[in-house]
Amino acid sequence: MFARFIISAVAVVLPLAIGTARAEDSKEKAASVKEEDGKHFDAEGNPTFKIENGVVDWYTFNGYRRYHADCHVCHGPDGEGSSYAPALAKTTRNIDYGTFLSIVAEGRKSVVGGKEVVMPAFGENKNVYCYLDDIYIYLRARAVGAAPRGRPPKKADKPEAATAYEASCMGG
Repeated sequence: MFARFIISAVAVVLPLAIGTARAEDSKEKAASVKEEDGKHFDAEGNPTFKIENGVVDWYTFNGYRRYHADCHVCHGPDGEGSSYAPALAKTTRNIDYGTFLSIVAEGRKSVVGGKEVVMPAFGENKNVYCYLDDIYIYLRARAVGAAPRGRPPKKADKPEAATAYEASCMGG
């Protein structure tokens, strides 16, 4: 009986510990090691977030805004998924930056449970494409548990580089 209790406890605790370890590994991998004009990058040069004392960087905040303007309709609030599309706050843990860009820009078709599902291409939608880094950064912060659900209460000021890039990309 005692052995059965121990085995049951391990069966419950081990997956939780593995999940926590993966989240910690992901957080370390997503850590900002370099900043250029207010934008943060990880050790591999991928865009990432910086959250200090409850204040999110501009790009994470803007990613929240842009995600909720165009993506949440299918993928649910805060990247938590819906009956229509997967939880991006989870899948972002398992895909790299280049794959994310490719899927959003080019779209994707697949069969799930015998049913075809389609992610439309957003490569020509400037309201999405011009802010792909920001959306990725926000979802990355959500994926590793660094950003809670809901609108970030405090944000850094918008960097001049973000204003210049936005004008250039949007054609203004």
